[in-house]
Amino acid sequence: MQFIDLKSQYQSIRQEINRRITTVLGHGQYILGEEVRELEARLGEYVGVRHCIGVASGTDALLIALMTLDIGAGDEVITTPFTFIATGEVIALLGAKPVFIDIEPRTCNLDPSLVEQAITNKTKAILAVSLYGQCADFDAIKMIAKRYGITVIEDGAQSFGATYKGQRSCGLTDIGCTSFFPSKPLGCYGDGGAIFTNNDELAEKMRQIRVHGQDRRYHHERLGINGRMDTIQAAVLLAKLDIFEHEVEERIRIGSRYSSLLSDSAVGVPYIYPENTSVYGQYTIQIDRRDQVKKFLANADIPTAVHYPIPLYQQPAMRQEGMSLRYAEQAADSVLSLPMHPYLSDREQDHVVDAVLKAVEK
Repeated sequence: MQFIDLKSQYQSIRQEINRRITTVLGHGQYILGEEVRELEARLGEYVGVRHCIGVASGTDALLIALMTLDIGAGDEVITTPFTFIATGEVIALLGAKPVFIDIEPRTCNLDPSLVEQAITNKTKAILAVSLYGQCADFDAIKMIAKRYGITVIEDGAQSFGATYKGQRSCGLTDIGCTSFFPSKPLGCYGDGGAIFTNNDELAEKMRQIRVHGQDRRYHHERLGINGRMDTIQAAVLLAKLDIFEHEVEERIRIGSRYSSLLSDSAVGVPYIYPENTSVYGQYTIQIDRRDQVKKFLANADIPTAVHYPIPLYQQPAMRQEGMSLRYAEQAADSVLSLPMHPYLSDREQDHVVDAVLKAVEK
């Protein structure tokens, strides 16, 4: 059984993938080629924003977003401690301080009720992660941010394709960022990412920053990075976009089926707000005795993963001494991600569920 089955996906669109890649090999524009521009147009239309900027990775998307806001030493960015390190890492790399607040225990997303008390005169942005495939509560976050004149950024690395009150992830805030790492809901065959905004001025700065701050060849308006998207990765994503809506529907169906089959057990299933949809970037349960359950599933040839075992404020690279956030630590000790992809069969899913129920009853 595959934790994420990219092979089946490739087989279903092999001809289009190969055709797209062969076209790039033919024209030889391997960096920011025509396919990148086509992808940006299609993604911007899909999300519902004026500007999409394709970049080299999800991490670069976050970094460029912060650089566009001139965030640096002495600034603070409010964010979640329960996420992949890239979210906090980009803040620290610019010399700013990540200000961690606790998460909602049901969704594992940043708790909006804790945002206002974390704001100081140094706060420049709120960087909220849409974890496991469901968007954070952005209406509540934006209401507070507007009152203080603070920019809101969505880290939608796991939620691309999800909706929040009818609007798509990455089109909900001042700036939306996503990742096209192969395991993401929309993934390429290497690293890739994108930034989304309706702000013309910010978009122009983002495009400059991704090419070393250039506004024209060899003229550098500002400091930037090498954050350019590979054309072959754009070609892969264009082929996958043709089936993406179907895959999103399958993710929703499979995730909902997991929750239905596990709902009457001791397993904590993902809570999805009624007005939201989740693309289940991970299908993550919360359980007691996680290590024993994980081992039991491994013995049944069921792959699992822990996203994430250590809150960011406890990571050696960005430790904040004396900090303790109840629900982030509780989640870090109890979360377990099960196999999740659009090609997971009912038979495979039944095998996973049966094993999980046996494991938690032992």
